[in-house]
Amino acid sequence: MSRRNPKVGFVSLGCPKALVDSERILTQLRVEGYDIVPSYDAADVVVVNTCGFIDSAVTESLDAIGEALAENGKVIVTGCLGKRADLIREAHPDVLSISGPQDYASVMSAVHAALPPKHDPFLDLVPPQGIKLTPKHYAYLKISEGCNHRCTFCIIPSMRGDLVSRPLDEVLIEAEKLVKGGVKELLVVSQDTSAYGVDMKYAPREWRGHSYQTRMNGLCEGLAELRVWTRLHYVYPYPHVDDVIPLMAEGKILPYLDIPFQHASPRILKLMKRPGAVDKTLQRIQKWRALCPDLTIRSTFIVGFPGETEGEFEELLAFLREAGLDRVGAFAYSPVDGAKANALPDPVPEELKEERLERFMEVQAEISAARLGRKIGTRQQVIVDEVDADGAVARSKADAPEIDGIVRIDDGQTLKPGQFAEVEIIHADEHDLIGRLVA
Repeated sequence: MSRRNPKVGFVSLGCPKALVDSERILTQLRVEGYDIVPSYDAADVVVVNTCGFIDSAVTESLDAIGEALAENGKVIVTGCLGKRADLIREAHPDVLSISGPQDYASVMSAVHAALPPKHDPFLDLVPPQGIKLTPKHYAYLKISEGCNHRCTFCIIPSMRGDLVSRPLDEVLIEAEKLVKGGVKELLVVSQDTSAYGVDMKYAPREWRGHSYQTRMNGLCEGLAELRVWTRLHYVYPYPHVDDVIPLMAEGKILPYLDIPFQHASPRILKLMKRPGAVDKTLQRIQKWRALCPDLTIRSTFIVGFPGETEGEFEELLAFLREAGLDRVGAFAYSPVDGAKANALPDPVPEELKEERLERFMEVQAEISAARLGRKIGTRQQVIVDEVDADGAVARSKADAPEIDGIVRIDDGQTLKPGQFAEVEIIHADEHDLIGRLVA
């Protein structure tokens, strides 16, 4: 009898939270004896984990489904775009199955129907930390699903539902397994990290003989015990964010906050249904930096939101200059099917949106170059991501993978991915640093 294992191809699109969903599906596939293969030709069936947040993501997801159908023919669709099954069926009526985000059971059922498993527990071994799509030395740690906010530009709650937090001990046990498996950097992700535990009334949980409240601060206290880099993403600027700054100042978690401010005009923020106390936000940024001078703040903004005037856009630029944020991403407002902001009056013309985006990024480039320039002559601890004949590509504590800058080490050929090193910064540009190893 043939011992050939059934083979599954996998395409993962979207944000880090979707990546975690992909890792969980892949882990279950391996547990059940499926082989994961890197090409359409080698696969018996293909799973496409989609994104549907903005129009460009929808297009990318539909294109990926079409490519998988053309190259393989047997395609199972899951992820955020799965909430719009009619759109997928209209474009690609031959897909085998469609399910939404986090619906692991439906994905596995569809795989079973298309390709029955052939599991041999003596041959098919999965590491305790599961299957990861990131490099061995870092991993995304998803702490919750869904969101209680109703931002007018966003349809995530309609796709992923209201906030559902994972029990804190469950999160810490997963983090501990990842660290034992070689992970040296944990990237905490969710739709709203600051709201973690509110749905559980911050219930205390036991881990390693200690009690921690199920809330962001308790999570950070627990993760600090693992003594690896811990980086916080998708943090809303609630007052209790102040509580984690001392942990950063003490070196227990990375001095890094990813806070999506989105805009700086009180009126536009109100239209977005976002926190709008801009003056208080600036005061808190100053307070955070006074407590933790090494703090890096990354943020994202939307320009050209419906109704945005030139004066309100200038307010945003003024905020950028005063806040002096370290890392900033921005995109021109794009109508998302189902978002309430689409019904707002006075849409900004496309050409003007693009012109404002260009001006925005020019201002931020100047700010970023100035802030990075201050690091020349300093010593920085870095973690190595890649090594080639030209040296090493690493990141400092201020740099999240894939979205921030890098530290290039020209004399780093002897280093290895996942290794920590100390470098002296000798050059900086608008985005990246160059350093040399400290003997």
